[in-house]
Amino acid sequence: VAGFTPAESDALRQAMSAKRSGERMAKLKDRLFTGMAARDVPPEVAEHHGVALDLGRLPQEPAVYDLLCRADTVGVFQVESRAQMNTLPRVRPRSFYDLAIEVALIRPGPIQGNAVHPYIRRRNGAEEVTYLHPLLKPALERTLGVPLFQEQLMQIAIDVAGFSAAEADALRQAMSAKRSGERMARLKDRLFAGMTARDVPSEVAEQVYAALAAFANFGFPESHSVAFAHLVYSSAWCKVHYPAAFTAGLLNAQPMGFWSPQSLVADAKRHGVVVRRPHVNAGAARAALEAGDAPERGADGPALRLGLLSVRGIGEETAERVAEGGPWTSLEDLVRRAGVNRGQLESLATAGALDGLGAAPSGPVAVPAAGAPDRRPLVWAAGAASQATNDRLPGVVTGAAAPSLPDPTPWEGVADDLWALGMTPDVTAMELAREALVRRGVLPTGMLASRAAGDRVTVGGVVTHRQQPESAAGAVFLNLEDETGMVNVVCSRGAWVRWRPVARSSPALLVRGRIERAEGSMTLVAERFEPLELGPTPPSRAFR
Repeated sequence: VAGFTPAESDALRQAMSAKRSGERMAKLKDRLFTGMAARDVPPEVAEHHGVALDLGRLPQEPAVYDLLCRADTVGVFQVESRAQMNTLPRVRPRSFYDLAIEVALIRPGPIQGNAVHPYIRRRNGAEEVTYLHPLLKPALERTLGVPLFQEQLMQIAIDVAGFSAAEADALRQAMSAKRSGERMARLKDRLFAGMTARDVPSEVAEQVYAALAAFANFGFPESHSVAFAHLVYSSAWCKVHYPAAFTAGLLNAQPMGFWSPQSLVADAKRHGVVVRRPHVNAGAARAALEAGDAPERGADGPALRLGLLSVRGIGEETAERVAEGGPWTSLEDLVRRAGVNRGQLESLATAGALDGLGAAPSGPVAVPAAGAPDRRPLVWAAGAASQATNDRLPGVVTGAAAPSLPDPTPWEGVADDLWALGMTPDVTAMELAREALVRRGVLPTGMLASRAAGDRVTVGGVVTHRQQPESAAGAVFLNLEDETGMVNVVCSRGAWVRWRPVARSSPALLVRGRIERAEGSMTLVAERFEPLELGPTPPSRAFR
């Protein structure tokens, strides 16, 4: 009668209720948006696999937790950062609640409250589970005596300092407010008075307050962690079972997310996904799956076709017109019916989106002896074809024939891809450089797993990220990617001062360093940096 919407189970929707929590929920919505790539997976899976997915009712599977424990989480919501990927092999999550803890661990609150390493040591049996005071056990028992969630801090204030529910709620607001440090300081006297009244020793009281104050730098509510944990599991499940559809969703969510399209495509290929270039007679405006016959079928069947929106200079309106208006028989046809201009034609031609125009490609384009498809005749013809506007008579285009040119080199093909697509869906610069790097003793990152802690090695790769967290005591973290995988590089404050001109500005690096292993995770502690000349490379996401 009143038109109410019936209740439904949807893990990707969050209800906004209390007025006070509006700001926090708005922030939560922003973060959830980066996980919405999972929403693109069910339609693709339904169309190409005939399976109806319900992301709210996925089975709990060991294979999904295996992937998480390996930190094979490029693109997986909330656990794709280098910090999370370094922590996952140490926490080794094997249950849903483990994921909620993993989400909460890598936050400024637990980090600055020195909670991360004690929790991991206790979880792995390397440290006894203890409590600063018996009154803390009810609040902290489920997280091994280590405070991780805002709700726990509220319970501590009630149990240890005698706070009322209203005072604990004021503490919660202080922990989540913009200027929470000032509000926390105003509550300090009340906290200490309550702890003194309960015979809590002063040194313990100081440690309890330090934990509370650390959470003023954004500790995570347990309810949010649980909601995010569901998105973590859903994303990881999709990556395990449908990597092509998973990658399509991530590409369509760009520029949101931690990883660039180049890294996402490279990771998909490492998981057996066949990646095809955008094409005016195949695919769509956005990345999507398409059928393919062996050997053109990837790990989960259909191939991944990049969308026309990935091409330089192609906007959404043009991409939709081209995708919906085909098939296209010539460059002139594109100009007349889709209104594509000269610059867009040149970008499409360089990206391979006009290869064999007149037919929809079902597989890879033939490659000349030099090793890279020769698309320059199409690029040359773009200038002439752009004259074929609707105000001119058909068949009067001149100058379309390209002069005889030498075959392009593989390096030129990589440069063309980066210019037109911002990524290299086929061969990468690191693959082309590998033979020379082997002669110099440079190891592929994929071989580091077999090297022992303390070994000194040299690796090379494109820098995907540079980060300098406030909590890292001046250390800088870099991620290098080559054709076999990635490695996390740690640069100490001293090494950064020495090598900063090279390490900060070079798009690709050779790094000499020492392998460090801790509870299943591996990092390379940098000792020396050297520029690696590769020509054009994808831009890094530095200091995000």
